[in-house]
Amino acid sequence: MVSRIRAALFVFVVSVAIAGCAYYSFTGATIPEHLSTIAVPLAEDNTVSTVAGMDDELTRLMVDRFVRQTRLNLETNEANADALLQVIISRYVNQPTSVSGQEQATRNRVTITAQVTYQDQVNDVELVGRTFSAFEEYDPFDPAQEETAAFAALEKIADDVFTAATSNW
Repeated sequence: MVSRIRAALFVFVVSVAIAGCAYYSFTGATIPEHLSTIAVPLAEDNTVSTVAGMDDELTRLMVDRFVRQTRLNLETNEANADALLQVIISRYVNQPTSVSGQEQATRNRVTITAQVTYQDQVNDVELVGRTFSAFEEYDPFDPAQEETAAFAALEKIADDVFTAATSNW
């Protein structure tokens, strides 16, 4: 009798655990069960900056997070996708944060702002619709560091978007 109760309890626990995996991935990302595909069109860069390729880089980062770290498959046709992630880079600011005694910048900060919409197209519900911003500092005496700083800020934005889109807390 005790062994039957244990066996039934074991089956129940395993069933609950397996059912929970339908909503949860091992990265901590929660995706609604009815979503299986996502479209991530090229991010729109509406800024005037000296850094080229921010649209491509942010799109790549978004695809990396939503396709590689979840069970979602990439769909190239926006109309056929269960979910749609649209990103517009709306602001790029590069300004000094530290100035020397000779009134020359010794540190610069790149700040990037992006407007993001993450839409459940199956249920016609906006899951995320907000602005994200991130910054990174760099040495202005090395011009190549501006691009490195900008891409690091984009990485932070991608992480924040992914967390906001896949967290149910």
